[in-house]
Amino acid sequence: MTNVFIISAPSGSGKSTLVNKVRETVPNLSFSISYTTRSPRGSERDGNEYYFVSREQFEQMIRDDDFLEYADVFGNYYGTARRFLASAEQQGNDLLLDIDVQGASQIKSKLPHAVSIFILPPNREELERRLRERSQDSESVIQRRLRDANREIENYDKYDYILVNDRLAESVGALKAILLSQRLERQGRTDAGLSATAEEYRLENVRQRLQPILQSFGKTAAGVK
Repeated sequence: MTNVFIISAPSGSGKSTLVNKVRETVPNLSFSISYTTRSPRGSERDGNEYYFVSREQFEQMIRDDDFLEYADVFGNYYGTARRFLASAEQQGNDLLLDIDVQGASQIKSKLPHAVSIFILPPNREELERRLRERSQDSESVIQRRLRDANREIENYDKYDYILVNDRLAESVGALKAILLSQRLERQGRTDAGLSATAEEYRLENVRQRLQPILQSFGKTAAGVK
């Protein structure tokens, strides 16, 4: 059976870099490229970062039940096409989904066996620094992304695993361990080293470590006194 891995994170958390690194090193891993009605930015190319379609095309795909999940975000649609899951199953691959918290919730309701991973920045200050360092957004957009991050982080405890993207190499290793240990588990096999690394990042094992990060966003960890 195809494993479905969901990865979500606030903008600026380094999710795309992590996903790209893992895709280079984990075999038999298909990746879903989302459809969107927003316009391409900078060097983005159709079929690379996103499939860019018109609103009319997207809404026809909705009527045709072509999406596993979709959402309207600030006036633009984003969605994951069912065809990526069908293709992964045909190839005998696992499927990696890079989607927001709304999409993750929809996927989990349809595919309860999907494994979900939430990527957190080290703290709010570091997230803001990264957003400003990208130098591609206006001040109003940066502030909106920070507000979005604050809202998205409220959903962290709905995910199976939590990664704090502080040191890239460590985060890549952790994400790889989660994917491979879950793959082996579904095959009825285990690798003690991979399993031990993955377990470090399970939600119930990181709540205490998340406290200072959540506090920087004005929040507290659920279940932690």
